[in-house]
Amino acid sequence: MSGVVVIGAGPGIGRSVALRFAREGLPVAVVARTPATVEAVAAEAAGLGVRAVPVTADSADETALRAALDVAVDRLGPPDAVVYNAALVRPDALGELPVRAHLDAWAVNVLGALTAAAHLLPAMAERGSGSFLVTGGMPEARRRYVSLSLGKAGVRTLVELLDQEYGSSGVHVASVTVDGPVAPGTAFDPDLIAEHYWRLHTQPRHRREREVLHDGPAPAGTAVPARKRP
Repeated sequence: MSGVVVIGAGPGIGRSVALRFAREGLPVAVVARTPATVEAVAAEAAGLGVRAVPVTADSADETALRAALDVAVDRLGPPDAVVYNAALVRPDALGELPVRAHLDAWAVNVLGALTAAAHLLPAMAERGSGSFLVTGGMPEARRRYVSLSLGKAGVRTLVELLDQEYGSSGVHVASVTVDGPVAPGTAFDPDLIAEHYWRLHTQPRHRREREVLHDGPAPAGTAVPARKRP
C-alpha cells in the first residue's frame, strides 16, 4: 500500500482528505507552500497510526512541485491516490486583473494539476490502478470570480483529457465539484466533502464517476468524526 499524495493540504478540504485516507490506514504525503501547514497535517495523520510525509512546494512552481512529488514517491512509493486541491480563490471582476495575475491564477488552478498528472500518472497507468482526484468548483461561471471560474472550467476539461489518456489503463480520474463556501459545522464541512474523495477512490471500475457535485447534503451514510479542539 503506497498511500495518497495530497497537493494543497492546508486547513479545509486538503487536511480533511488527508485524514480521511489516513483513517483507512493509507500512508499520506502532504504538499503545501508552508512548512507549518504540512507539518501540522502530517502530525495529525501520524497520530492516526500511518506514515506521514510533509513536503513543501508551491504548486505553481513546476520544478519545485516535481521535486516534492519525487520526495513523496521516494518515501512512500508510487501513490495509490493523488488529490490536487490547490487553488487561488479570490474575487475579481471582468477586466479587473492584469494578464500576469490571470496567468498566476491559471498556474495554480490548472497547470499545477497538469504537472502533477504528467509526473505521476504514467507510472500509475503502467501499474494499472489508482486514482487522480481534483477539487473542482464553480459549476456555473460567476462574474465576481472571473479567474476562478476560468480555472475551474479548465480543471473540468483537464479531468476529461486525463481520463481519455489514462482511464483505459485503470486509473480513475475524477473531480469533486464544491458548490459553496467550505466551513466547518455547515453543509459544506470539509470532513463531509472529504467523503466524496474516498468514495471515488474505492469505486469499482464499472461504476466510476468522472465528476461528483457537493451542493450541501452529506453523502449517504456519512458520519463526521469529532473535531479536536486546538
